[in-house]
Amino acid sequence: MPNLQLHDDRDIARASTLPAQLYFSPSTFDDEKSRIFASTWQVVGHVHQAANPGDYFTFDLIGEPLLIARGDDGILRAFYNVCRHRAGNPATGCGNRKLFRCGYHGWTYRLDGALLVTPEFEGVENFDPRDFGLAPVRLEEWFNLIFVNLDPAARPLRDCLGELPAQAAKFDFAAMKFSERRTYDMNCNWKTYIDNYLEGYHVPSVHPALNREINYSAYTVEPYPHYVRQWTPIRGAQPGDTSPRRYQQSGDERTADYFWIFPNWMLNCYPDNVSLNIILPLAPERTLAIFEWYLPAKDLGSEAAQKALAFSDEIQVEDVGICEIVQKNLHSRSYHSGRFSVQQEKGVHAFHQMYRDLMA
Repeated sequence: MPNLQLHDDRDIARASTLPAQLYFSPSTFDDEKSRIFASTWQVVGHVHQAANPGDYFTFDLIGEPLLIARGDDGILRAFYNVCRHRAGNPATGCGNRKLFRCGYHGWTYRLDGALLVTPEFEGVENFDPRDFGLAPVRLEEWFNLIFVNLDPAARPLRDCLGELPAQAAKFDFAAMKFSERRTYDMNCNWKTYIDNYLEGYHVPSVHPALNREINYSAYTVEPYPHYVRQWTPIRGAQPGDTSPRRYQQSGDERTADYFWIFPNWMLNCYPDNVSLNIILPLAPERTLAIFEWYLPAKDLGSEAAQKALAFSDEIQVEDVGICEIVQKNLHSRSYHSGRFSVQQEKGVHAFHQMYRDLMA
């Protein structure tokens, strides 16, 4: 990690943003993978991907190949997708299997990770197959989402969620069904995208369609120890306003809630849909955003579903555009760090403090 001063000023009125070099330094990127992404709970999927015994899928997390599988006993487990013989892949893609057979030399594993077959291994001394099962990874579930943590000593997932389960409950995400998945390959650092997500300051300038739907003057940012909640009332159609609207009605309970959980996943909650974002760092200046949309079962395949996806996609494309501009400009010799809007950037400031706590 470069020898840069990470300002430990927790007063937003006096604090500065993270130094620009942290957004493109290769050594910082390597440190983040080990200090942050290997020690926090990471979303890797949804239970619909492994609902039945034998269902499995694979996932790449900061270069670590993972295998998530539901056993014959109904238990969902996670493993490193690495054969214990010579590091081949026991599984590829997704599907349903009774066993996992490595395509390199044929070592075969049960759904619970136990080693079952080792072809032509007679005569090997001091070898106990029980010691060579697939290496397990911690797995927990919440809201039908599947999480893993590469740190065996990490505290339970629920300890990191705080009040989030109660705050998100009104959107009934657990009852919604998967609609569609899209990925966005972005030429920016993962923190550039997170910074942008954590403030509504840019909404009037960057997201005109979204700005018509929400009450920006009531936009509220609430930092918590491990996450940030942003929420705003749905504005609804106004008298004399003929501009197109996604939501015609407003009300005390009709809000848009945006939850970001440290370090890299989000829930975007609207009255008629919820989208999950997973932000995966690929390189110092390259990031993959995975978007999944979930809707009430009655809306799947409907015009309402198409409108919800198109609306979210429009916002994401706008965010990618501004993030890539910012990433380029972070290299300017004119820029080192910035300051925070006390009113509008409490979420960004909270993220930077969480980041400093693990990286300083």
